[in-house]
Amino acid sequence: MQKRFKGRRAIVTGGASGIGLACAMRLAQEGARVAIWDMNADAAKTAAEKLGGLAVPVDITSLEDVGRAADETKKAFGGIDILVASAGITGPTVPVTEFPMNGFRQVFDVNLFGLVHCNKAVLPAMLESGYGRIVNIASIAGKEGNPNASAYSASKAAVIGFTKSLGKELATKNITVNAVTPAAVRTPIFDQLPQSHIDFMLSKIPMGRFGTVEEIAAIVAFAASEESSFITGQVLDASGGRATY
Repeated sequence: MQKRFKGRRAIVTGGASGIGLACAMRLAQEGARVAIWDMNADAAKTAAEKLGGLAVPVDITSLEDVGRAADETKKAFGGIDILVASAGITGPTVPVTEFPMNGFRQVFDVNLFGLVHCNKAVLPAMLESGYGRIVNIASIAGKEGNPNASAYSASKAAVIGFTKSLGKELATKNITVNAVTPAAVRTPIFDQLPQSHIDFMLSKIPMGRFGTVEEIAAIVAFAASEESSFITGQVLDASGGRATY
């Protein structure tokens, strides 16, 4: 395997499981030093030990805690080159008329504001070094909307809008900001969903199967590499043909 990330220092949020773990593994395999940011301290430690990386327990909904995690990572690694913002939750899967507003806010606190906190926290180090790659994990739901998943769909649409804006903002700084929009990928997040919703998502994928975490990690690795130097503010689709725009 090529070593595109030799000497690079990466952060992966939600890196202890699912898509985040697959991304962390891919970056590490290609030479990066990886910091696993995750709410689950034990899982983060286990993942980091396997990758020879750094475990940083963090609550991304707290800007103060994210700032502390960024400082800790920069001190340990000497800088920050890559952020893969993968941490997220689904929230309730119910009609809007039944959706608890505290649940709606919680989804936005994690999926949008938590992601914004992480983007914001790594920028000083990237601006200082004059290099950066930010990859925000959105969702096909942010493009098309999924019924009974209004908070999740809206939060991921907001991630796409934020990514486009920040990509333009940093376009002359040698820092690219892109989003990846997976369709359904079988990960522990499926445990938060009813089977009927999982069946619905599968029915919408023309390829007739779920994606794999390795397929998403491959796209993320490209967006996080020097090869993606002329791509920013872009949404890289990984939906098995569900969305072709």
